[in-house]
Formats: sequence, C-alpha cells, structure tokens
Amino acid sequence: MTTDSYQRKLTVILYADIAGYSRLTGEDEEGTHRRAMAVLDHASEAITDAGGTVLRYAGDAILAEFPSAVTAVKCAVSIQLHLHERADPAQDGAGIRLRIGINIGDVIEDRGEVFGDGVNLAARLEGAAPEGGVCISSSVHEQVEGKQNAVFEDGGEAQFKNIERPVQVFYWQPGANLQAAKKSPASETPSIAVLALTNMNRDPDLDFLGDGITEDLITALSKIRSFKVISRESTFSYKGSAIDIRQVAKELDVRFVLEGSVRKAGNRVRVTVQLIDAETGHHVWAERYDREMEDIFDLQDEMVRIIASALEPELNAFERDRALSKPPDNLDAWELYQRALWYMWTYQTDKTPTAMELFRQASAADPKFAPAHAYYAYCCYQIVILGDAENPDQLLEEGMAAARRALQCDDRDAISYFAIGRIHMMQGDHDASIAALRKSIGLNPCFAQAYHGLGMVLTLAGELEESKLTTRQAVTMSPRDPMLWAFTVVHALTYILSKEFDTALEWANHTLQIPNATGYWPHAVKASALANLGRLQEAQQSLARAVDAKPDLSIAFLEKNLPTKYPGGLDPYLEGLGQAGLQ
Repeated sequence: MTTDSYQRKLTVILYADIAGYSRLTGEDEEGTHRRAMAVLDHASEAITDAGGTVLRYAGDAILAEFPSAVTAVKCAVSIQLHLHERADPAQDGAGIRLRIGINIGDVIEDRGEVFGDGVNLAARLEGAAPEGGVCISSSVHEQVEGKQNAVFEDGGEAQFKNIERPVQVFYWQPGANLQAAKKSPASETPSIAVLALTNMNRDPDLDFLGDGITEDLITALSKIRSFKVISRESTFSYKGSAIDIRQVAKELDVRFVLEGSVRKAGNRVRVTVQLIDAETGHHVWAERYDREMEDIFDLQDEMVRIIASALEPELNAFERDRALSKPPDNLDAWELYQRALWYMWTYQTDKTPTAMELFRQASAADPKFAPAHAYYAYCCYQIVILGDAENPDQLLEEGMAAARRALQCDDRDAISYFAIGRIHMMQGDHDASIAALRKSIGLNPCFAQAYHGLGMVLTLAGELEESKLTTRQAVTMSPRDPMLWAFTVVHALTYILSKEFDTALEWANHTLQIPNATGYWPHAVKASALANLGRLQEAQQSLARAVDAKPDLSIAFLEKNLPTKYPGGLDPYLEGLGQAGLQ
C-alpha cells in the first residue's frame, strides 16, 4: 500500500460489451435496453458464480477481474455459448451479442476499481473480438492452452490504439471453431502451482527473499519438462489473501499446490514448504530449512536449488504410487510412464524388462512423449552397467537410438541428454559423455541424477576432485532420490581411486544402509576399501556377498564394464578386490 492509498497488482481482466449497442438502440431503444440488461445480468451472475468480481457494470459494458486466466476464459466461453444457444428471434436475447476481451496485466487498484494499461488492453481486445466471441492476449492463451475445451485461433499480431507494442491475439467464436480440445495421451501429466511464500515477520527484506525464492522456484520447476508449472502472474495474484488450497487448485486447474512461509529470528532464517495434493488436501511432502542470513542472494539460490531438487523425486514418487494403484487397463501415457519408473528404480534384473515394456507402451500411447523414450534408453544402460546384458554393445546402440528419438520429440529434454551421457560413458567416449551430462544439467540445474552421472564419468576420466564435488552435490540436492544408493556408491569408488580408503569405507557403509541398495556394487566397493585398509577377513566377507549378487563377477568384467579414459584408472579398486580374492 502506498501513501496515495492505492496499490498495484497482477490480475486477469475481463471486459465485455454489447456489440452494435448504439445501432440497436436507434432501432428499438426500449426493447434493446430490456434485452441488453437481461444479457448483462446473466453475464454478471455467471462471472460471480465462477469466482470473478464485477468491478463495473454500467451502460452496455461489464469490467470484471478473475484470480485465474483459466477460470476467466471458461466463464467467458460459457456465457457466449449460453447466448448462442438461446439466440432465437422469438426469445428475449434476440439480436444482442457480447464481445469479450481478456488480458493478464499489472493494474492500479484504487477505490474498488482497476486502472492502467492492463485494463486498456482488455478493452481493446474486446473491441477486436468477433460478435458473440472472445479475444484473448498471448499471455492469457499461454495459461489456458489445453486446459479448457474451446480452441482459440491464432490471430497474429495486432496494433491497438494507445498500446505501445503489437499484441499477439487469439480468437474463439461459437459455431466457427469450437471443438473439443484434443488432449495428448500424456495430458494428465501433473501440474503444480507455487504460491508466494508468506512473510511471517512483515519484514521487507523477508518479502524480498520470499518472493525471490518463489519466482526462482517457478523458473526451476518449469525446467522439469514432465511437469506443468503455473506462471508467476497467476499464482502471485493470491499473495496476501486468505486462501483455500482446494479452491486455488480448482481455479488454476492444478493437481498440486506448493505453499510455505519464511520467518526470521535474529540473523537466522527459517523457510518451510509443503506440497499438497489438491484432490485430497493432504500433504504429500513437507520440509523445513534453517539458515544463517548473510548474503540474501546466496541464501535464495541455495534454498531454490535444495527445494526444487527435493521436490522432483517427491512428485514422481507420488505419481508412481498413484499409477500403481490403477488397474492396468485404465492407464494413460503418463501413468504407464510412472509405473515403468517404479520397476526401473528397483534396479532388479527381473523387473527391468517390465519397465522397458511399459515405456514402450507409453511411447505408443504418445509417440511425442520424450521422457518415455529417454528412460527406455536409460534402462538399456542400466542392464549393461549391472552386468546383465547378453550383448552389451547392441543394447547400448538400441538405447542410443531411443535417446535420439527422445531428442527428436523435445530437443530440450534433460532426461534425454542424461541417457545419452550414460551410454557414451559405457561406450568409452568420456568427453562426449561429459558434454551431454553438462547439457542435461544446463537444461535442468536441479536434476540430481545428471549430477550423479557427471560425477561417475568424471571418476572414470580421472577427474577425481571434481567428481567428489559433483557427486556430493547430487547427494545434497536429492537425499531421497530413488538413485541415492548409486550416488553414494560412486562417491565411495571415487575415494578408493584417490586412495582415501577410510572415507571410501564410510560411504560404502552408508550405501548399504539405503533400503533399495541392490546388486554387487555396494559390496564390491566395500570389499576393496576394506582390503586396501588391510582388513582382509572383512573384505573377503563383503566380496562373498558381491559374488552372491553376481556369480560371474571378475576383474576382467570390471575392467570392461567400467571403461576408464586412461590406462590403470581403476587400479586401486581392482587391486583391493584382488587382495580380497577376486580373480
């Protein structure tokens, strides 16, 4: 609130006007007035019922605002369909048609009204709308595309009076281009709204920090291509208001809502976040972070990185459980994909083929769904790295082809580059692997699995110190990741290769405490660390467990299956296993 008693805010503006009102009045003043008032009364009631607020209702026009672009457009289409269906000369609404314009804009709020360019553009859009139709700006179209049944046609750029820049506009009109919106088979991918963090201290610095974290979280999560993230313009419209999570979710048409708060005591800041399932109102995940407030930008960056990295696996875990609870004959591409992930992340040889078949089904249901192709490619890598491939070279080529198909679907999909990087590593092309994994991280800086992949190839390339930093970052970013055991066992291997055997043993033991740690890897790494420390009896016991998991385990297999950039790159690891008795 400023000293002039007005405030600025982002909101969705709807402007409706009677088309040709002056001409109609000249033809039949009283009849036009009566019919026009009936139309405007209906429109006003529909706006209020949909959760909008009528700000001005005078003459032949209505000015209203909505907290959600989706709700505003659905309401506008509903009004126009109602009028279109009853446009019979024998009925009261005959001859009266509305034009409706909708815009998202930054406005001045004062004395119960809104003013500014955001309102002016909504009025200009109304004037450009076809009679009985709706015209929306590109900012509105971005929010509503695929979320309602009216398909808007691209009208190109339009230049409006007193509006400085051209505006991309989209049109809809009953009977002309109304059709059921075609949903992609993967259209049920989860959507999330990130609400502005609540400042619990009313401290301006905390407002700055909370808004900054929220905005950066929206940006970070939007880089996760398998989730739809509602824009800042829509979610910040709720800031400072008492809200009902289910109502917000309904208005924004999202499955999840992330809310939280920020508070300060002395120089210590506490950030809390909760992920809520909008269908039930139940918490899916909640966390609290306490930090010293030194550099506000560093703090903001750290919070965003940690929260976004932790959130992705939680969302995916929730979606996997949801998919597994559905009968197999009632699964769409997204649910097939999530079910496949569940099988893949078990890292069990007998379950990987099931994962691959489910990924194939997901790709068949939606051939353009890049993550299904990409994780199919990762399954090929997984079979090879675990030593279960009958023809490793052929399987890696099959995986690379799947990853390339994923990139054809979406050339900015981080999972695709992740899969390509893993396969290049297994093929011994370390430089190409590093480049692909760095590209994956660039596309999604919160993708902990890509940090792990980069850490592993750096280990095999002899870049041990950088690998330690990178792999540790993966562990910190996603402490409940389904691949966490792989993160930690590679970290242990890196310490063996740098001959820090005590630290390697600590990380190997940590790996074995992770519930889904599987296969020969953790036991083999522990055996090598123990042997290098001179604890041969314990090393032999660990090696026996590794051989139980993979009876054909051998030094020759490890040399081939973990290709290093330079000769002898695995020597400390293999020497330790040799001392423990591996042939």
